[in-house]
Amino acid sequence: MFFHDAYRHGTVNNVTFAAAGGASAQSAAFGAQTRSIRICVQGAVTATSGLRIAVGDNPTASATTALLPVNWVEYIKVTPGQKIAALSNDTVTGTLSVVELTD
Repeated sequence: MFFHDAYRHGTVNNVTFAAAGGASAQSAAFGAQTRSIRICVQGAVTATSGLRIAVGDNPTASATTALLPVNWVEYIKVTPGQKIAALSNDTVTGTLSVVELTD
Protein backbone atom coordinates (compact mmCIF):
# COMPACT_ATOMS: atom_id res chain seq x y z
CA MET A 1 0.00 0.00 0.00
CA PHE A 2 1.32 3.41 -0.90
CA PHE A 3 0.35 6.69 0.70
CA HIS A 4 0.56 10.01 -1.09
CA ASP A 5 0.50 12.04 2.11
CA ALA A 6 3.08 12.49 4.85
CA TYR A 7 1.81 12.97 8.37
CA ARG A 8 3.01 14.49 11.61
CA HIS A 9 2.70 12.35 14.70
CA GLY A 10 0.40 13.96 17.21
CA THR A 11 -1.05 12.74 20.47
CA VAL A 12 -0.44 9.10 21.39
CA ASN A 13 -3.70 7.79 22.77
CA ASN A 14 -3.19 4.18 23.91
CA VAL A 15 -6.20 2.00 24.76
CA THR A 16 -5.96 -0.87 27.26
CA PHE A 17 -8.35 -3.59 26.10
CA ALA A 18 -10.08 -6.54 27.77
CA ALA A 19 -10.22 -10.18 26.68
CA ALA A 20 -13.08 -11.38 24.47
CA GLY A 21 -16.32 -11.40 26.42
CA GLY A 22 -15.18 -8.40 28.45
CA ALA A 23 -16.16 -4.77 28.07
CA SER A 24 -15.18 -2.69 25.06
CA ALA A 25 -12.68 0.10 25.91
CA GLN A 26 -12.69 3.55 24.27
CA SER A 27 -9.94 6.05 23.62
CA ALA A 28 -10.19 9.71 24.47
CA ALA A 29 -11.71 11.90 21.74
CA PHE A 30 -9.35 12.69 18.86
CA GLY A 31 -8.02 16.25 18.59
CA ALA A 32 -9.43 19.05 16.45
CA GLN A 33 -6.69 18.62 13.79
CA THR A 34 -6.80 14.80 13.61
CA ARG A 35 -8.01 13.43 10.27
CA SER A 36 -6.23 10.05 10.38
CA ILE A 37 -4.90 7.64 12.99
CA ARG A 38 -2.25 4.94 12.93
CA ILE A 39 -3.01 1.87 15.03
CA CYS A 40 -1.11 -1.28 15.92
CA VAL A 41 -1.24 -4.00 18.57
CA GLN A 42 1.66 -6.31 19.38
CA GLY A 43 1.23 -9.96 20.19
CA ALA A 44 1.84 -13.58 19.31
CA VAL A 45 0.12 -14.79 16.16
CA THR A 46 -2.37 -17.58 16.85
CA ALA A 47 -5.50 -18.87 15.14
CA THR A 48 -7.68 -16.47 17.18
CA SER A 49 -5.32 -13.56 17.86
CA GLY A 50 -6.28 -10.05 16.92
CA LEU A 51 -8.24 -7.09 18.14
CA ARG A 52 -11.81 -6.06 17.35
CA ILE A 53 -12.10 -2.32 16.69
CA ALA A 54 -14.76 0.29 15.94
CA VAL A 55 -14.44 4.03 15.22
CA GLY A 56 -17.16 6.62 15.76
CA ASP A 57 -18.65 9.20 18.08
CA ASN A 58 -19.42 6.63 20.81
CA PRO A 59 -18.10 3.32 19.40
CA THR A 60 -18.37 -0.13 20.93
CA ALA A 61 -16.13 -2.97 19.74
CA SER A 62 -17.68 -6.44 19.68
CA ALA A 63 -17.15 -9.89 18.18
CA THR A 64 -18.69 -8.62 14.92
CA THR A 65 -16.69 -5.41 14.38
CA ALA A 66 -13.54 -5.09 12.24
CA LEU A 67 -10.58 -7.33 13.08
CA LEU A 68 -7.09 -5.83 13.39
CA PRO A 69 -4.49 -8.63 13.16
CA VAL A 70 -1.67 -8.52 15.72
CA ASN A 71 1.60 -6.92 14.55
CA TRP A 72 -0.23 -5.12 11.74
CA VAL A 73 -0.11 -1.34 11.22
CA GLU A 74 -3.37 0.18 10.02
CA TYR A 75 -4.16 3.75 8.95
CA ILE A 76 -7.75 4.92 9.37
CA LYS A 77 -9.42 8.17 8.31
CA VAL A 78 -11.36 9.74 11.17
CA THR A 79 -13.27 12.89 12.02
CA PRO A 80 -12.04 15.17 14.81
CA GLY A 81 -13.74 14.30 18.10
CA GLN A 82 -14.35 10.66 17.22
CA LYS A 83 -12.95 7.78 19.29
CA ILE A 84 -11.74 4.23 18.73
CA ALA A 85 -12.99 1.27 20.75
CA ALA A 86 -11.10 -2.02 21.21
CA LEU A 87 -11.79 -5.55 22.47
CA SER A 88 -9.58 -8.63 22.18
CA ASN A 89 -10.60 -11.39 19.79
CA ASP A 90 -9.37 -14.05 22.27
CA THR A 91 -8.27 -14.45 25.91
CA VAL A 92 -5.39 -11.98 25.67
CA THR A 93 -5.47 -8.46 27.13
CA GLY A 94 -3.12 -5.67 26.09
CA THR A 95 -2.73 -2.17 24.74
CA LEU A 96 -3.68 -0.76 21.35
CA SER A 97 -1.25 1.92 20.19
CA VAL A 98 -3.17 4.85 18.67
CA VAL A 99 -1.23 7.74 17.11
CA GLU A 100 -3.17 10.78 15.93
CA LEU A 101 -1.88 12.05 12.57
CA THR A 102 -2.08 15.59 11.23
CA ASP A 103 -1.00 17.18 7.94
